[in-house]
Order: sequence, then C-alpha cells, then structure tokens
Amino acid sequence: MDLVPALREPLKKVLGPATAKVMAEHLGLHTVGDLLHHYPRRYEERGQLTHLADLPMDEHVTVVAQVADARLHTFASSKAPRGKGQRLEVTITDGHGRLQLVFFGNGVHKPHKELLPGTRAMFAGKVSVFNRRLQLAHPAYELLRGSDDDDGSESVESWAGALIPLYPATAKLESWKIGKAIQTVLPSAQEAVDPLPGSLREGRGLVSLPEALLKIHRPHTKADIEDARARLKWDEAFVLQVALARRRHAETQLPAVPRKPSPDGLLTAFDDRLPFTLTDGQRKVSREIFDDLATDHPMHRLLQGEVGSGKTMVALRAMLAVVDAGGQAVMLAPTEVLAQQHHRSVVEMMGELAEGGMLGGAEHATKVVLLTGSMGAAARRHALLDLATGEAGIVIGTHALIEDKVQFHDLGLVVVDEQHRFGVEQRDALRGKGKQPPHLLVMTATPIPRTVAMTVFGDLETSVLDQLPAGRSPIASHVVPAADKPHFLARAWERVREEVSNGHQAYVVCPRIGDEDDAPKKGSQKLPEGDAEKRPPLAVLDVAEQLAKGPLQGLKVEVLHGRMQPDDKDAVMRRFAAGETDVLVATTVIEVGVNVPNATAMVIMDADRFGVSQLHQLRGRVGRGSAPGLCLLVTEMPEASAARQRLGAVAGTLDGFELSRIDLEQRREGDVLGQAQSGARTSLRVLAVIEDEEIIAEAREEAAAVVAADPELTGLPGLRTALEALLDDEREQYLEKG
Repeated sequence: MDLVPALREPLKKVLGPATAKVMAEHLGLHTVGDLLHHYPRRYEERGQLTHLADLPMDEHVTVVAQVADARLHTFASSKAPRGKGQRLEVTITDGHGRLQLVFFGNGVHKPHKELLPGTRAMFAGKVSVFNRRLQLAHPAYELLRGSDDDDGSESVESWAGALIPLYPATAKLESWKIGKAIQTVLPSAQEAVDPLPGSLREGRGLVSLPEALLKIHRPHTKADIEDARARLKWDEAFVLQVALARRRHAETQLPAVPRKPSPDGLLTAFDDRLPFTLTDGQRKVSREIFDDLATDHPMHRLLQGEVGSGKTMVALRAMLAVVDAGGQAVMLAPTEVLAQQHHRSVVEMMGELAEGGMLGGAEHATKVVLLTGSMGAAARRHALLDLATGEAGIVIGTHALIEDKVQFHDLGLVVVDEQHRFGVEQRDALRGKGKQPPHLLVMTATPIPRTVAMTVFGDLETSVLDQLPAGRSPIASHVVPAADKPHFLARAWERVREEVSNGHQAYVVCPRIGDEDDAPKKGSQKLPEGDAEKRPPLAVLDVAEQLAKGPLQGLKVEVLHGRMQPDDKDAVMRRFAAGETDVLVATTVIEVGVNVPNATAMVIMDADRFGVSQLHQLRGRVGRGSAPGLCLLVTEMPEASAARQRLGAVAGTLDGFELSRIDLEQRREGDVLGQAQSGARTSLRVLAVIEDEEIIAEAREEAAAVVAADPELTGLPGLRTALEALLDDEREQYLEKG
C-alpha cells in the first residue's frame, strides 16, 4: 500500500476551499504535507501566563481566565441595520486582576452565547487602552471545557501546563486557526515516510519523522521541541546535501576532454616572465585546478579569494594550461568596464605571449580577444572569426559571448568572474557551446562562510585564497560620523588632498548617479548635514560638482557611473589608471576588478546604504600598491543605530570571511541563499546556516556516502520522495544548471 498520498492530499479536500485558498495564496501551502511542515515560529507557555494586572500595552498576549460578567449594550448607529448597533462587554478574571473584552457588530452573537459567567477560556489578542482601562478588542478565544464535577479546574491545569504553538500567520488567517487546521491533519503525520536512512537516524539518536512532526506541533515539554527541531534540522540539511551530492555525482559521469599543460609550452613561458613569485596559496590552488583539468570529467570549482589575493592570476594560469593543451578558454565578466579591464591586464601580463599570429609574437604565443556588446561591426566580425577558427586561445567578454552567433573552435574552460552577478541560465548557455562539456571555474571575491558555500554552492568543489600577495599594503578604515562631528568630514577631505599631494589618487563612492528624473534639482543636494534617513542617497554628479568647487578645488576630479557610454567609461578609467585624474567620484561600478595600484584613499559617502560585503569589496580597490591604503566610511546615522554598528564591524576587521559571517547574522538566511533557495516553499525553515554549521558539514559527509553507495537511491524511497518535494521545477532547474 502506498502511504504517500495522505500527505499529498490537497488542502481544499481536507479543510474546505475557503481556508485552503488563503493558505495557498498567502502561505504557499497546498497539500497536507506542506501544512505539516509549516512549523511554529515560537511557543507560549500556558503555565506562565501573564497576570491580568500587568499586561504589556500594544502586544499580543494569551491569557487563561474565567468570565466574571458579560453585558450586551445596544446603541444608536447609522451603520447598523434598523439603526441599532450592539456592543458586548465581557469582564474576565484570573482570580487577582480583571480585564475587559469588547466585541462589536456582527461579531457579538457567538461570544454572547458562549462567554457566560463562570466559563473558562483561553483568550488571545492585542492589549489596548479605552477610557483608561486595559482591554482586548475582538480577541480570539478557545473554550476550556471541564467535567461538571471538578468545575473545569483539571482541564484548566492541563491547558495551563501545555505549550501554545504560535505559527507564521497572515492577516487573513490567525495563528490559532492555522493551529486548528494542523490539529485536523496531524493524524496523517503517522504516514510520513522517513527520508533519513535508519542507520543514520539511530546513530545520531534522532526521533522518527512522524514523532518529530507530532512533537513540534503538539509538544508537552520543552524537551519535545528540542527533539523535534534537532530531527527536522537534519532533514533539511541532509535532503539538500543529497540533492547536491547527486548533482556532483552526475557531473563525474559526464565526459570532458582532459587538458594537461605541455611541459615547455605557454604556461611555462608565462611563469618564466613573471616579475614576482606566486604565493603558497596561489600554488596550492593552482595544483587543485590543474588536477581537475587533467581528468576526463568536467571540473566544477569555486575559487573564493579575499579582495586582491590574486584570483585573476590563478585563473589566467588555468586558461594558459588549457590553451597549451589545444583548447580555448573564455572569461565571462559582469560588465563591459570589467571585461575591458581584464582584457587590458591579461594582455599586459602576457606581453609578447598575447601576440599570437602577429609579428614579434613569441613562439608559444596565442591571441587574446575581447568581445563585448558595444564593439563596432567590423571588430566584432573579426573577433567572431578568431573564435570560430581557434586563432583566439583566450577570449574575454560580457554576456555578448552567450549569443547564438558566437561559435568556438574547441571550448575547454569557462571562467566566470563574480559568480553572484550571473544567472545560471547564462552559464548554462555558455557551457553548451563546447563540443563536450567544458571545465568550469567560478570566481568570487565575496568571501562566503564555509557552511553557506556548502549549502549554496554544494555542487562545486571549493578552493580558498586567503593569503595576500607580497607587497600588498594594509588598509586603515575609519567611520566618519558626519552629523555628530562635521569637522571629521572636513578632515576627510584634507586627508584626500594630502594623499594627492604625495603623488597618489583617491576614489569617492556614492550610492546614486544623480541624473534620474525623480532626483532633486541639480546642485540642491548638499554634502551630509543631518536627517540622513529622510533625504535621498547622495549622488555622484552632485557630490563631484560640490567637491570640485569646494574642499577639493584645484584637483582634477572626474566621474564614472554605469549609464555613461562604454567608450566614455573606458576613457575615464584609462586616464585614472594613467594617473592623469586625481579623484574619481564613482558609483559601485568600481566595486570589482578595477586595479589602480596608485589609488590609496577611498571615501564612501552614505556608507550605511551599502551592504557589509559590498563595503569590503569597495575598500579592496585601495592599498593595491606599496603605499598603505585608507578607507573612510562617511555616515550620518546615530551612534546607537544598527547601521553604525555594521560600519564599525567593517572598520574593525579586514577579514572578509569574518565580515561575511556578520553580514549573514544580520540578514535573513533567504537573502543570502538567494537563487539556490528559489521556490519559497522549499526555503530553510528550521536550519540556520551559521548556527548549524556542524550539522551541515556532517550532513554533507553522510550524503556523499549515501550517494556513492546508491546514486539512484533505490533502497531509500522516503529520501526519493523528500527530494521530489524539495526539487520543485524551479529548484530542479537551478541544480541542473548549477
């Protein structure tokens, strides 16, 4: 007999169409199984109910009390039928204090019949004050029925001793109604098929799934809740890790061309001309990548690196190894500015090795081609021809590389820069351009805590570069409280002038461009001066103008933002890189990849408007040369605010992994897990990726062992069912393309 259908039963059959409609539309719950996995957010203890005498104002409370008195008042009302309105006033007591309940209009009939003097009930509602007396208006209530002989006291005791589950609710459906619906379907929990292998469950002392569902929805003690949560966390961690382990296993079954660098080829020639030695970290990570490239199934590797740790160098060496082995390598950048910058720096690093097929090109040289959307037709035709013939060994470009017209001779490696800016569809389209699946290297400069990497990028092997190359300078960071201490801001501009007079350059970063239609009139937006919350974020065009006329008068100030023409952007970056511009006022277009070693100072305006990892990324643009870097975080937020504490954390550490932890603790998990958690119904419910680090790591190991032994999970029907529920269509696609 197949037991699964009980949990797949549509809610409209069990609860009725009206309730089911609200649950589907507002909570994303469609089946009995969905509802059973809608866990309480917290629990109220009925045994420790608030005394009526000291109820907190404006808060939702739950009290157990006895009706002392109930009176129905009739009053004149133009809104009521026949011109008469009704108000029911009920006084309840806990034996010490009293509290008034009020019901109006059509809502009086049921309580008028049920809330008779002497009746005991549980009441839940929001405490308000009317005529200087505390009251609950239209509270939800649950009658406590006791046997006649004991006057209900035993029932009250059992009610009062239990724990009240409070559910994530909606204005259309209160928590206690959800609770009642769950009580209706709770018997079906007995038919839940357990996804965890028996040996795993017993080895870790976890309760069965039916018992966990019963204990989370109807706990008798706090220990019941702990047992249930411990078990359900494992379900979430394990099922997700099995999905990722199966994904990794499937990848190992795909064919790929092994790419081994030739001993005296392009890579060796490149290494010989490097003016510095690679760090130990770069060597270690390169070995991991070369080992992957040499196998006959596609590499899937995530390269995490601190800002400035030399990820691009590691990626370039991997690309050269593939060219050595007769293939082509492509680097996908999120913006044209970045693609152009990568192209420039790769050509500079390679020198004559990038001049394949040209006079003066070295013996092992290849061609490095740029392909972006804004190229002229002739240049574009030329680039496409080089790709198709294999003349271009290395190709750098934007999403223009994904278009149908683009054909490769033999695509061997895809490097994706800044993972979070590319959709999986785009990566998939590019991978589809190889004769066989190409190897994939994903780079991110936003350090990701280990557990998040396991949860979100669990289908990728991870390499971490956490060592800065020799010669990189420390960056001093300070918060500049512009509202509390305006003279600090004046001093910040003095510091910028000092850096410039010492032959260096500076960035000023603003959250907005300033040419939007809804923006304030030009020049009307002053530099910080109070009320940060109410005014729009500071804009590049306004700030640049004010600085050029005011504190930075006489310096060469230029602007850079995303809405400029590509040629203009490129010209601005070239002038800044060449040292012709003193101060660059920009949006976050400089956040990734921009490399100007002579830039030593950065002032971030309205720094509280940026995220923690974004600030860390921006700060990484300075201190890239031998001179120390300086980053000033300007804010008007008050000292006690959460925003100020966040900025303090950024100023307090240069460790990106530590900051990513802080970032994650301050945000909801869903924000971080992003697209990997698409399909809201399948997001994590009880698992917290930072707190439950150990469970995730252990679940990953267990999942790998299970999948290695039985990739199709033929012996684990419960696990297969749980996977199907987890991988709704959207999620399935995500993992397919990951």
